[in-house]
Amino acid sequence: MSLKLYFAPGACSFVPHCLLQLSGTAYEPVMVKLHKGEQNGDEYKAINPRGQVPVLVDNGQVVTQIVAIILYLDQKFPDAKFLPTDAFARAKAIETLAWMNNTVHPTFTHIFMPQKFSDQPEVHAALKTYNTQTYKALLSELEALVQAALAKGTWLSGERLGPLDIYALTLTRWGSIAGIDPTGYPQLWSHIHKVAADPAIAVVIERERLQLNLFKPQ
Repeated sequence: MSLKLYFAPGACSFVPHCLLQLSGTAYEPVMVKLHKGEQNGDEYKAINPRGQVPVLVDNGQVVTQIVAIILYLDQKFPDAKFLPTDAFARAKAIETLAWMNNTVHPTFTHIFMPQKFSDQPEVHAALKTYNTQTYKALLSELEALVQAALAKGTWLSGERLGPLDIYALTLTRWGSIAGIDPTGYPQLWSHIHKVAADPAIAVVIERERLQLNLFKPQ
């Protein structure tokens, strides 16, 4: 099979996983078990020396990094219209995508894996506390983006379900892992359920065995 996606359940690789499913093309999803350290093995490092997911392989050509993969799939499947075709609308969609990937995503990493940034347990606790509060504010910003977008259309980047909506689902779900109740963002949470209800997205959710809300009240 010419298209192969290396993914980890619940990771940001969920976004291109869903885009491939939405495209209707044939592809091979390959699960990488991060908890078993498969990303650090020689076989995987030969594909991606950074040991990260996602990785897209198209006829032997390797693309890494989620933004690059999304832009690649958008061009490979133009009829899917994952991103707007109008120059300004496209730039604004990529602007939001970059914010999700460069600001919101790493904030969660500081909560979920503080050991990547310090070897001191007391620093880990401080990182989790500080970044959880930051993440709450970012989810409020994400909800405001949803409100503004839905006032003009159906989805975050226009009239079609696309990477911004799917990334929003991922980031909101991560918030619940960080102990943030997603129902506290009602319009965002409603939008996430609409995304999850799409048949293609539902297939990927089932394949990755995901729960949308992992929040546990204290």
